[in-house]
Amino acid sequence: MNAMTKISKISRRNTLLGLGAGASALAAGGVLPGSLGFAQAQSSAPIKIGFQKHATGIGAAYGRWYDVATNAAAARINEMGGINGRPVEIITEDDATDPGRGAEVLEKFANQHEVDVAFGTLFSHVVIGSAPRAGELKLPYFVVSEGHHVASGMLNRYTLQPGITDVKSQVISMAPFVADNLGKKVTMIYPDFAFGHDHRDFFSEAIEAQGGEVVAKIAIPPTETTFTRYFPNIPRETEVIYHVMVGPAVLTFVKEMGEFFGPSRPEIFGFIDSLEAVDVQSPGLEFLEGTYFWEGMPRYKQANESEGAAAYRAAVGVNDSGAAIDDPSNVATYAHMFGCWETMHIIKAGMEAANYQGPANRSKLIEAVEAMTAMPESIEHPQGEKVFNGKTHQAFGKQYISKVGDGRLDVVHTASIEDGLYEDEVDYTTQSF
Repeated sequence: MNAMTKISKISRRNTLLGLGAGASALAAGGVLPGSLGFAQAQSSAPIKIGFQKHATGIGAAYGRWYDVATNAAAARINEMGGINGRPVEIITEDDATDPGRGAEVLEKFANQHEVDVAFGTLFSHVVIGSAPRAGELKLPYFVVSEGHHVASGMLNRYTLQPGITDVKSQVISMAPFVADNLGKKVTMIYPDFAFGHDHRDFFSEAIEAQGGEVVAKIAIPPTETTFTRYFPNIPRETEVIYHVMVGPAVLTFVKEMGEFFGPSRPEIFGFIDSLEAVDVQSPGLEFLEGTYFWEGMPRYKQANESEGAAAYRAAVGVNDSGAAIDDPSNVATYAHMFGCWETMHIIKAGMEAANYQGPANRSKLIEAVEAMTAMPESIEHPQGEKVFNGKTHQAFGKQYISKVGDGRLDVVHTASIEDGLYEDEVDYTTQSF
């Protein structure tokens, strides 16, 4: 509701209550008592962004670093003058990495905090549990999740993923490298929820398109704490183990995988999710030497790191090895958290394009983001250039494959935006608000 709508409602209410003659005269002249002060306050009132944070639960490591990137972006935006001359305020609520709690958090954002938009969610089951409520509340919901649920058409027009690529795009980009360099008989190990199922389904299709096959699919509960009992299910003919694991037990997972195989192992290709917030040089991870990982954004500073990426690294307080400058034992979730930084800047750009003044302009904000296309590499987009598809509400960008060597990760292949494109499965712009 904008200031003029509020003023007209005050005018009608005060007339019904019977204002004194002096107040009536002011109203007749178009000025209500206190209205000038209200309009001035409204123009400088903060833009409220509700940050749905995985502060507890299996996503807590991500939540901690998503919080860092989000607040660093807000600080930069405020240093630049805010959004439409208004400061940005981040309002944080813990969703406990739980879908039911996620929906409750959106309700709280809308009705208690009266935020302008909701933002930040990573784990796909939380997005899927929250997005329907965002649609009911007509609350723009900017997710940083990677799941294919947005671009698949499963959700609604109020849910967008403009700052990070999705699993389908990622695995389409990775499959040719795996088939050409590592092997074609693949065993997949993945978490047993929507994010893992995306990997299972889309990589299976992608590797088959390269003449390969998935010889085994091993789904693991995301709350599992030990993994050794799963490894005997890996078939002998396996040439490549494809792993993507999440949660607080990822260090245990990679250690136990190394203990199981010993010095003799298949080729290993992992998504960095299995090593996010974990030091590559941790004892027990020596077997990872010579293995490969997908990275959304390179954790270790590369020789060709762009000026924008270097400025972003400094802004989020991360050193050249991908850990907190003030605590090198605190390893960042660097392959994912850039999505928060980029999405925050997209919200700013969208609000400015829409001349956003308040919740009455939410549909204009969504339309402004839907109209976006090219996003050049910059400090606002430090991970690399992107293309946004307004119909599917999904961004497409570069993908990185890094190799473990000498206790660090170095990029050996960069997949182009074109490598990860696929046919549209939905057109959200045809849906009503």
